[in-house]
Amino acid sequence: MSEGPSLILVDDEDGLRRVLSLSLADRGWRVRQAAGGAEALALFRAEPAPVVVTDIKMPGMDGLALLREVKKLDPDCEVVLITGHGDIDLAIQGIKLDAADFVTKPIRDDALDIALSRARERRAMRRAIREHTEHLERLVEQKTRELLTAERLAAVGQAVTGLSHSIKNMASGLEGSLFLLRQGLDGDRQAYLEQGYEMLEANVRRLKELSLDMLRFARPQDVRPVPADPSTPARQVAELLGPRARADGLELVLEAPSMGGRVARIDPEAMHRCLLNLTGNALDACRAAGFGPDKPGGRVVIAVSPQPDGGVRYAVTDNGCGISAATREKLFTPFFSTKGETGSGLGLATTRQAVLAQGGTIDIATVEAGKTVFSIIIP
Repeated sequence: MSEGPSLILVDDEDGLRRVLSLSLADRGWRVRQAAGGAEALALFRAEPAPVVVTDIKMPGMDGLALLREVKKLDPDCEVVLITGHGDIDLAIQGIKLDAADFVTKPIRDDALDIALSRARERRAMRRAIREHTEHLERLVEQKTRELLTAERLAAVGQAVTGLSHSIKNMASGLEGSLFLLRQGLDGDRQAYLEQGYEMLEANVRRLKELSLDMLRFARPQDVRPVPADPSTPARQVAELLGPRARADGLELVLEAPSMGGRVARIDPEAMHRCLLNLTGNALDACRAAGFGPDKPGGRVVIAVSPQPDGGVRYAVTDNGCGISAATREKLFTPFFSTKGETGSGLGLATTRQAVLAQGGTIDIATVEAGKTVFSIIIP
């Protein structure tokens, strides 16, 4: 017969510790007892436990100090804190230190069962996400090795570390959103459910965007230039992003004067993707500069103008946070992103690919103070 799940129970009150130990053993737990933090830490070093249940207030090493030390030894260990009704602030401090949950004295069996169940679910969730992340990393490495046979994808091999980091960040975001959803479901707390759903939705969207960017970057750009109104992609992007820009307190302007029936040979779908990426980045730059409903003035302009050779020029201008000279040199490098954990670093690289595939050029310049201009010229 296999042993039940194990835990270390820590409390300086002998009577409470013994009663809790017997109660937990009756419910299938294999319990090791400790009368203080130092003793519990020694037990943990000798044989780590997946769960530690500890009182917060104890002489010598208290429960919060034990929590810190246990997390150093095994970040996956889940700690449940025991506290009195007057020590809720200490319990909240413990949650900030990554404790799984807390229960208050006098301890009710059902409350402790819920806390232990949540601790085990969190541990299982961490393990599942880690395994999934490792699987994704192995998959990325495998596909990268295959893609490296083509010279044009050598950059992907050099950037595996950056891509793996992006995947880890997204996995961490998914873990956080799932935890909030679990907290909301267990406690019937609508605010937790809404916050968890918003985080989950954002991370799923980021995963989808990363997948699409990788697919576009990994395969040759199949552009099909046709005679078309060059203003159409710009107008579509302005209509698509305009409502969100206005909701965020930003101004999105389209400057596309009449072309007099003039057409240009472009791939409308590819140009739509390019302008969507550049305009989205420009709006993000305005938000990063602090513009919004409480600070008006953020402005993005999409301009379309004919060229003397019969081509067309697209320009996306913003007055956001600006781009340094050192950053400008790296902007079109695959997997380089100025958005931290939220960016894949492939958006501008795929945009450049699409422009080059149409025989065009793309560059970036800073005009006046704080204004950034991305220009695309299709000859």
